[in-house]
Amino acid sequence: MEQVDRRVGVAVDFSACSLKALKWAVDNVLRDGDSLILVAVRPEGHYEEGEMQLWEKTGSPLIPVSEFSDPIIMKKYGVKPDPETLDIVNTAAKQKQACIVAVMKILWGDPREKICEAIDNIPLSCLVIGNRGLGKLKRAILGSVSNYVVNNGACPVTVVKNVDNEHH
Repeated sequence: MEQVDRRVGVAVDFSACSLKALKWAVDNVLRDGDSLILVAVRPEGHYEEGEMQLWEKTGSPLIPVSEFSDPIIMKKYGVKPDPETLDIVNTAAKQKQACIVAVMKILWGDPREKICEAIDNIPLSCLVIGNRGLGKLKRAILGSVSNYVVNNGACPVTVVKNVDNEHH
């Protein structure tokens, strides 16, 4: 039976933690024919260009990997993907036999709300998110983004823990 194409979301902020979540998603979740959708949330108010205002509510269009590998295009969105993230995504798109479509969606605002909105609006089949490993005090003040998304997101959410000292 043909499986419906899945849209696998990964919340990225281009930190070591989000890199780990992305690697995990590619290794464990992604299958041939899936779409890999990186969801990046930026703080509000970083609009360098007029077109940003148009996307404030809905987020950016889905940006193909060829474009989000281009620093000039990404500067327009105020986002700087790190080389490792681009490398993982480009490699994943090449390695899996069937075509994996990799795109990025950029949203502006509170990451907790915006990631949940992206799940509904894209819509995502599942989401992988890293946990930041914030200290207890910071988490009490900010609330954990991953916790919020697990409790409020409308799709299965996998939290990839960022443990620094693990050795396999």
